Amino acid sequence: MDIVNKIKKFIEEECKKPTSTYGYSPFEFHFIPMVRYANELAEEYNADKEIVLLAAWLHDIGSIIYGRENHHITGVEIAEKKLKELNYPEQKIELIKKCIMNHRGSVPKKRESIEEQIIAEADALSNFDNITNLFDAVFTYEKLSRKDAEKSVREKLQRKWNQLTFEKSKERVKSKYDAAMLLLNGYEDI
Repeated sequence: MDIVNKIKKFIEEECKKPTSTYGYSPFEFHFIPMVRYANELAEEYNADKEIVLLAAWLHDIGSIIYGRENHHITGVEIAEKKLKELNYPEQKIELIKKCIMNHRGSVPKKRESIEEQIIAEADALSNFDNITNLFDAVFTYEKLSRKDAEKSVREKLQRKWNQLTFEKSKERVKSKYDAAMLLLNGYEDI
C-alpha cells in the first residue's frame, strides 16, 4: 500500500498549492471522508482494495488542478501520468481510469465493475457528511448568491441521493438527506 500513501501525499500537496481551484479544504472535507467510505465499501463488497483506494484519492484531482468542468476527463489524464511515473502496472491504471471517468453523478456513465460503482457511491456518500463544504465551494469559488447556492446544493444532494445504488448506502445517509431537503426546501414558489 506504499503506492496509496504516495498518491495520498500527491493529492494533499496539490490541494495545498495556491493554484488549487478549491484550496485545501477538499482534502479534509471531501477526499478523506470519500476514501473512508470507499475503503468500507471495498471491504463490504469484496472489491480490489488497492484499485478502490487509488481511484478514491485520484477521482477529483482534475477538479483540484483545472476546475470542476470535465474533471472526470482531466482527472483520468492526470492519474494516468502520475501512476505511470510511479511505475504502476498498466492494466491496473486502466481500471483506475475507468473508476475516475465514471464517478460523476451529473455525467451518467455505465459502470461495469464493482470498483467503479464503489467510487461513485463513496463520492456521493461523502457529500452528505460535509454540506458546509458544498456551500463553501458555491459561495467562495463559484460566487453564487444565497438563493442560487441553496438551489445548487439541494440539486447536487438530490443527484447524489439518486446516484446511490447500494441499499445500505441509502440507509447510512437517509436521515442526513431528509434533513437537508427539509432545510433546503427553497422558496421559488413565493
